[in-house]
Amino acid sequence: MRILICSPEYNPATGNWISATRYRRGLQSCGHEVYLCHLDSAATSLERIAAEYKPDILLLIHAFRTGRQWLNSPLMCADATRIPVIVLLSGTDINEGLYDPMQAPIIERVLTQADALLIQNPLEAEYLRQHYPHWAAHLHEIPPGIELGMEPYPLRQRHPLNPEALLFLCPASIRPVKGVLELLELFDSVAEESPAVELPAWELLFCGPELDGKYSDSFLAAIDMRAWAHYLGVLPPTSMGAVLQQVDVVVNNSVSEGISNALIEAAVIGCPILAHDIPGNRPVVEQGLNGLLYQGKETFVAAVKRLLLEPELRRALSRPNPVRYSAQREAQALHELCCSLSPAACH
Repeated sequence: MRILICSPEYNPATGNWISATRYRRGLQSCGHEVYLCHLDSAATSLERIAAEYKPDILLLIHAFRTGRQWLNSPLMCADATRIPVIVLLSGTDINEGLYDPMQAPIIERVLTQADALLIQNPLEAEYLRQHYPHWAAHLHEIPPGIELGMEPYPLRQRHPLNPEALLFLCPASIRPVKGVLELLELFDSVAEESPAVELPAWELLFCGPELDGKYSDSFLAAIDMRAWAHYLGVLPPTSMGAVLQQVDVVVNNSVSEGISNALIEAAVIGCPILAHDIPGNRPVVEQGLNGLLYQGKETFVAAVKRLLLEPELRRALSRPNPVRYSAQREAQALHELCCSLSPAACH
């Protein structure tokens, strides 16, 4: 079977592209021919790419950002030659786009016209079934997988970090939905308490691409004002597993998530997690088992203080789980879905 995967952008450090390349490798391992493209500019024509590649299945990542180009192409025809389409819903599709007056009509049309809707977060799948029952018959839950990059990356040697400090790492793109600027403000409250409580030395690290110019400028200016905060730029995705083994806590302050590759990596490695209590994070973070969830400043500060003052808690939360997020299981589920939509092409 020939499968065309369309990502909304080409950036090797973003979750969309990391997931897309993982899907490609997984489906190739199942015997499929897979082509991966990105649709991040008007010059990139889905119609032209599909005409050149002649896929049996289209897999669109992100209902709004890739789906709208599909809606505007001749590929979305109603005759017998129409290519079956799978749409992978993102966290922003569900948590923001469906409430946005400009995006919602497009997303709803995409989800109505698609042959299958793919989701990897069971809480968000249940939300869609309850609030949009007319899509339930086409909704497919696929267990998330991950491929850990373990190429060496000597974190403390490459960056000017305090050798004695406990390290909190926020791996996220620099844009509003990831809440990285707001995370600095939350850690301000910890810094204000540090002298009085005699907390151990700590530093907060960020890594990820800058995807919003104005927000990034504000974030970088805020970093410069805090000696305990460091922006490391974009770290190699192939080294993220090795990086996570060198930090003490992974932090996620996102306003919205589908399901976070970074948190899954932390769960697999066994790096304790501190995460905003949102539906996108709850399936990965098991409260008190592999991490702590917080809902506001008070619970955040209390959690950070516990993580700093209680090494036994950090050890207890370090629960490597290498089998839960199997890339092979994810690939097999994708393979079976593709074959169900185009059985004649599935050899």
